[in-house]
Amino acid sequence: MATPLSSLETGVGGVAVMAGPLNSIDPSAPAKSCLKNSDSKSPILIFLFFHKAIRAELDALHRAAVALATNSDAADASSLLERYRFLRMIYKHHCNAEDEVIFPALDVHVKNVARTYFLEHEGESVLFDQLFGLLNSKMQDEESRWRELASRTRALQTTISQHMSKEEEQVFPLLAEKFTFEEQASLVWQFLCSIPVDMMTESLPWLSSSISSDEHQDMRKCLCKIIPKEKLLRQVIYGWMEGVKMADICQNSKDSSKDRCQASCSSHLISKTKGQCACVSSKAGKRKYVEISYDHTNSAVSCPINEILLWHNAIKRELNDIAEAARRIQLAGDFSDLSAFNKRLQFIAEVCIFHSIAEDKVIFPALDAELSFAQEHAEEEIQFNKLRCLIESIQSSGANSSSAQFYRKLCLHADHIMDSIQKHFHNEESQVLPLARRLFSPQRQRELMYQSLCVMPLKLIECVLPWLVGTLSEEEVRSFLQNMQLAAPLSDSALVTLFSGWGTKGHSREVCLSSIAICCCPTLAGSQKDITKPSSACTTLCSAEERPAVIQEDEVDNSRRPFKQGNLVSSKDTDAAHCTGKLNGHKSCGNQSCCVPGLGMNISNLGVRNSLAASKSMRSLAFSASAPSLNSSLFSWEPDLSSAENGCVSRPIDNIFKFHKAIRKDLEYLDVESGKLNDCNESFLRQFTGRFRLLWGLYKAHSNAEDDMVFPALESKETLHNVSHSYTLDHKQEERLFKDISSALSELTELHECLNSANDFDTSDAMRKYNEKATKLQGMCMSIRVTLHQHVMREELELWPLFDRHFSVEEQDRIVGQIIGTTGAEVLQSMLPWVTSALTQEEQNKMMDTWKQATKNTMFTEWLNEWWEVTPTSSASGATSESCISIDTDGIYDSIDHCDQTFKPGWKDIFRMNQNELEAEVRKVSRDSTLDPRRKAYLLQNLMTSRWIAAQQKSPQARAEEVLSGEDLLYCAPSFRDSEKQVFGCEHYKRNCKFRAACCGKLYTCRFCHDKVSDHSMDRKATTEMMCMQCLKIQAVGRVCTTPSCGGLSMAKYYCSICKLFDDERTVYHCPFCNLCRLGSGLGVDFFHCMKCNCCLSMKLVDHQCREKGLETNCPICCDFLFTSNESVRALPCGHFMHSACFQAYTCSHYICPICSKSLGDMTVYFRMLDALLASEVLPGEYRDRCQDILCNDCEKKGTAPFHWLYHKCGFCGSYNTRVIKVDTATGDCSTPNL
Repeated sequence: MATPLSSLETGVGGVAVMAGPLNSIDPSAPAKSCLKNSDSKSPILIFLFFHKAIRAELDALHRAAVALATNSDAADASSLLERYRFLRMIYKHHCNAEDEVIFPALDVHVKNVARTYFLEHEGESVLFDQLFGLLNSKMQDEESRWRELASRTRALQTTISQHMSKEEEQVFPLLAEKFTFEEQASLVWQFLCSIPVDMMTESLPWLSSSISSDEHQDMRKCLCKIIPKEKLLRQVIYGWMEGVKMADICQNSKDSSKDRCQASCSSHLISKTKGQCACVSSKAGKRKYVEISYDHTNSAVSCPINEILLWHNAIKRELNDIAEAARRIQLAGDFSDLSAFNKRLQFIAEVCIFHSIAEDKVIFPALDAELSFAQEHAEEEIQFNKLRCLIESIQSSGANSSSAQFYRKLCLHADHIMDSIQKHFHNEESQVLPLARRLFSPQRQRELMYQSLCVMPLKLIECVLPWLVGTLSEEEVRSFLQNMQLAAPLSDSALVTLFSGWGTKGHSREVCLSSIAICCCPTLAGSQKDITKPSSACTTLCSAEERPAVIQEDEVDNSRRPFKQGNLVSSKDTDAAHCTGKLNGHKSCGNQSCCVPGLGMNISNLGVRNSLAASKSMRSLAFSASAPSLNSSLFSWEPDLSSAENGCVSRPIDNIFKFHKAIRKDLEYLDVESGKLNDCNESFLRQFTGRFRLLWGLYKAHSNAEDDMVFPALESKETLHNVSHSYTLDHKQEERLFKDISSALSELTELHECLNSANDFDTSDAMRKYNEKATKLQGMCMSIRVTLHQHVMREELELWPLFDRHFSVEEQDRIVGQIIGTTGAEVLQSMLPWVTSALTQEEQNKMMDTWKQATKNTMFTEWLNEWWEVTPTSSASGATSESCISIDTDGIYDSIDHCDQTFKPGWKDIFRMNQNELEAEVRKVSRDSTLDPRRKAYLLQNLMTSRWIAAQQKSPQARAEEVLSGEDLLYCAPSFRDSEKQVFGCEHYKRNCKFRAACCGKLYTCRFCHDKVSDHSMDRKATTEMMCMQCLKIQAVGRVCTTPSCGGLSMAKYYCSICKLFDDERTVYHCPFCNLCRLGSGLGVDFFHCMKCNCCLSMKLVDHQCREKGLETNCPICCDFLFTSNESVRALPCGHFMHSACFQAYTCSHYICPICSKSLGDMTVYFRMLDALLASEVLPGEYRDRCQDILCNDCEKKGTAPFHWLYHKCGFCGSYNTRVIKVDTATGDCSTPNL
C-alpha cells in the first residue's frame, strides 16, 4: 500500500472557481430580498406575486389530479380541464412577456443568463402540450389515465416551481442590481403591456384573489409606482385588477346594451374652445360642450363583421408596399435601408400573426363550423420567418455576400408572402364573412370584432390602431370607433377611450372619443383633401415615443414620480428610418396633440431593441439559418443529437456528455417501472430501490464533476461568464428531488412491512396508504425524469457546442483527465458497466479510446484488465444483467502494451526451457525498447528466477495434503497484532486472515512478513487463497469467511480484490490509475490523480508544477522506488519528489534540490543574512577586484560576481544558489552582470 502525495513546499495552489451563489429570494417575503438597499419596495415585487399565484394554482391542480386518480368520483374532470387551460394561457403569456421584455433587457447588462431561461420556457411548453395530449386522448383504462394525469401534473409543478425559484435566486437579484428603480418600473410596465388585453382582464383578478389582503395592498402600491400617472391608464389597469367587482357592477346596471347604444349615438359633444378636445379636463374641472347633429344610420356599417375587410385591405396594402420596397432595393442594389425594412416587416408579421390568432380564438369558434385556416396561418408565419432570416443573413454577410442572389431571393420571398396572404384573405372573405353575416346579429358582430382586437397586447394595439385608422376614410373611421364603443362593456369604458384616442392619432383629421360620447375634433371641419391618405406602419411604430401627449393632471397628487416617460418628449435614440416613414414616402401626422395618453415606454434607455419582435430576435434557434424552428422537433421528448456529431471530429469532451444517454435510460426505467409499485411486490421494490440508488450515486458524481471542473473551465473564458450558474442551481434542486424520492421509498418500504404484518382489520387502511404513497412516488419519478431530461437537453443545446468553439482538443483532454482523476475505483466499477450498457459498440470504443488517451501515462489500462478479470460479469459467455452489463473486452485487450505479445510464457513453458533458451529470452526482453522500464524489470527478474519459482509450483491438492499432514502447523496458527487483547493481525496490518503465498505455498499475515523471512518477494496480486484466523479454514480470498461457524466474519473493514489487501485500521482507497492501494479517503475526497505526473496528490495541490511520470523514479536520498513506496512523499517546488522523512533530514544541511539544484523554498531571509555577512567581510587586496563568471541555478542566467571562496550572488534574481563556471584573473568592475 502506497502513500499519496499530500504536501508541497511552496504552498497551496488554487483552481478557477465559480462566483459565489446569488442571494436567493424568499417568496414569502419578497420585498426584503429583492431590494435590500432601498426604503421602498422594488417594482420587481409584482413578479413574485405572479409566482405565488402560479404556485398556488399548480398545487391545487396537483391535489385535484391526485384526488381524481385515487377516487374518480371525487373531482369534476371537466372543470379540472378548464383550470388546466386557464393556467396554461396565464403561464404562456407570462413567459412570452418575460422573453420579449425582461430577458432581452437583462442580456444587455449580463450576458449568458437569458438563453437558459428561453430554453426552459420552451421545455415547459412541451410539458403542457403532452399534458393536454393526455387529457384529449381516449384510454380504455380510465384509472391509468388519471394516474398518468397526476404524475404529469406533478412533473409540471416541479419543473415550473424550480424554474421560478431559479428566477428568484438568479434573475431578480440581477434586475435589482443592474437597473435603477425607474428602469425596473419601466421594465415591469413593458411586461404588463406585452400581455394580451384579454389575458390581462383575466389574470389580474385571478392574481388579486390568490394573495392575501396585505399583499393586495402591497401590489396596489407597487402598481402605483409602475403605471404612469395618467388617470386613464390607471383606470384601465385598476379596473382589470378589480375585475370581479367591475363585473358585478356591470351585471347590476340597469342600462341595457341597446340603451347604451342609443345614449352614446344620440348626441356628440365637443368643446367650444378652438383646438381643445372634449376629453381634456380643465384645471377647474369644468367642460364646455357643443351639441352637433349626427346621423347614426348613415355612418354605421350595416354589418360590423365587414371590418375584417378593413384589416385585410390594410395588411395587403402594407405587404404590397413592402414588396415594392424590396423591388426598389433590388434595382438600387443598396442594402443601407435593410434595418428599417426589417422593422417594418416585423411589424406587419406581428399584425398578421395576431390577426390569425384572433380568427382562430374568437371568430372560428363562434361560428361553430368546420372552418379552419390553421395550416394557412402556420405557413404564413414560416414565410415571414424565412424572409426575416434572409434579411439578417444579408446584414451579417455585408460586402462578402452575393448581391444578385440576395436581391432575387428577397423579391421572391416578398412576392410569395403577398400571394399567400391574398389567397388566404380571398378564401376567408368568400367562406367566413357570408356565414358570419347570416348567423350573427350586428351587436354580436361588434362584440366579436372587439374581442378580436383585445387579443393583442396594449403595446401592439398602440401601434396598430393608428396604422389601421390611417388607411381608412373619415366615414370608416367614425364607424370603426362607434362599433368599438358599442361593443365594449361598461367596465371597459376607459379602455375604449384609450383605444379610440390611439386610433385617431393615425388620421390626418383626429377623431376623439370621450368616455361617454363620440365626438369630432374641430380640426375635422377643415379641408377634406387628405382624409384618405394612409399613415405608414413605420410612423405608427414610434408614435407613442415621438409625439407629445397632453397628460391629465392628478387632482389628488400633483407631484410627479421620477419615472422615465417616453411619451412626454421625442425619443432621440429612435431609428430615423423607423420613425419618419421613408420607405413608403408618407410623412408622420403626429403634429397634432390628442387628449389620450400613450403608454409611455422608452425602451431605448433600457437597452431593449425597439422592435415588436424583441423576443424572437433574441431566440437564435428560431432565426439562425441553420437552426430549427421553435415549433420543430428540437424540443421533443427525445432530441436528436446526431446533427451535432455528423461531419465533426470526435472531441474528448463529447464522452462526458455521453453519460446523458445512460441517465436517460435509467430515468425511463424509473418512470415506467414506478407504475408497478402498486403490486406490493417485495422483490421488485428492492430491485427498484437499488436501481434508483445506483442512478442517484452516479448522477451525483456526474454533477459534482460538472460543478467542480467543467463549469469552472467554462467560466474561466471571459466571453462565457455566467453561462453555467443556472445549471449549478439545477444540480442543487435535483439533489433535493433525489432525497425526496429516497425518503418516499423508505416510507413505502415501511408501509410494505406493515402491510405484511397487519391483521385483516388493518389491511384495508394500510393498503390505502400504500397506494397513495405509490401514486405519489410515481409522480415524483416522472418529475425527476422530466427535470433531469430537460436539464441534460439544455446542456447539450447550450453548453456542449461551447467546447468546440472555445476549447482546443488538448484543453478538453485536460478537463477529461481532471474529471477521471477525481473518480474513485468503486465509482468507476459501477459507472463503466452502467454507461456502456446504454451505448452502441462504436460509442463504447470511442469512449474507451478517449479515456485511454487521457490516462496514457497511468496504469489505468492495467487496472481495467485486472478488474474485469475478477468481475463476475466478465464471463466467457459474455453474460449480462440489468444492473451490470460488461464491456466488450476485445477492444480492451487489443490496446494492451506490446509487452504481452513479446513475452508471455506460462510457468510450464519456462520450466521446459533450457539455459540457452532462457538466456535468449532475457536478451530479447532486454533489447525491447517498447517495454515500460518497470515491466521490463519485472520480466527480467522472473526470467532469472524462473527455475527456482517453477520448482516451487505445486498443485493446490498437494499443498492441501501438506497442510493436512501437519508440515505447516506453525504457519496455520493465528497471529496477533495485540496479543493481550487477542487482536488478529501482525505488526504491519490489523486483519483476521492470513495469505497463502503463491510462490512458496506458505501462510503469512502480509507480504512484508513473507519478505522478511524469505529469500524472494511475494506477488500479492497472484494470491488466490487465505486462511481465516478464527476457524483456521483455508478458502478462496474474499471479504468474509465462508465457514458457517464464523457467521460471515469480516476479514477487515477494507478489502481490495485486485491488490489482495486487507486493512482493519486505516482509511485506504484503491487508485485505478496508480493501480495501487493508498492511504486516504479516496479520489475526489482528499486526493486526486494527476494524469501527467501519474501520482495521487492532495486536493490542495490542484495547482502544481507537473512533471511527466515524476513519481516513477527513486528517492534521490534513499533510492527507494517512490511510486510503490508506503512512506509519505513530498513534492518539491521544482517538480521532483522525495520521501518526507528524507526531506526533513536532507534540509538540515542543504537547501537545493539534489537533482536539479534549484532552491527548495523561499530563501530570501537566508540570502539577506549572506548579504550582511559579505558586507562585513574584507577580502585581501589581490582578490578584491577579481571577478568570476557564474550560472544561477534558480533563474538559469549567466552573469558575473565578485570573487569569493563560497558565496556568489546572482545579479538578476539575488540568489546565492549559483555555481562558478569561469574565474576571470583580470581585474575589472563586476557590478554589471552579463547575460
